Amino acid sequence: MAEEEFRDTQAQETPEEAATDELESLKRELADVKVKAEANLAGWQRAQADFANLKRRSEQERDETVKSSNAGLMLKILPILDDFERAVASMPQDLDSNPWVDGIKLIERKLRSNLEAYGLSLIEASGQPFDPRFHEAVREEPGKAGIVIREMEKGYKLFDKVLRPSKVVVGSGGE
Repeated sequence: MAEEEFRDTQAQETPEEAATDELESLKRELADVKVKAEANLAGWQRAQADFANLKRRSEQERDETVKSSNAGLMLKILPILDDFERAVASMPQDLDSNPWVDGIKLIERKLRSNLEAYGLSLIEASGQPFDPRFHEAVREEPGKAGIVIREMEKGYKLFDKVLRPSKVVVGSGGE
């Protein structure tokens, strides 16, 4: 029987061994929980970055939609602005001091300034080197080669996008 008691004593763990086994088990469990927590944190950070990117893209798309919708309206208004400019330019000098003429000039300036407030800008053409991105050549005449001699119709940009190119006469090189 003494031999049997000795085996039972050997099979039972001491309290220190039980505590050590439990401590090892808790350490493994803690390591597993840390791995899961890091994975969750990484997933949350990715989701947060994705949301920030989505928000930025949707704001850009909204801005582009507003700009493109303004472009259609401005293309329809530009001929009216051209007509105002032609009317003011062709007015006889003796009517220059007429209050009615001053009113027409004021309307033209207000229309232009309102369009500029929404991003419309004039494309500079006269005296500039011909640039097919901004100018449309309608004719060549003797003058400095590759330089815009005269502007037939003004061109406009909406922010950085060409809305309507300037129609220009370009120098052919023969003075």
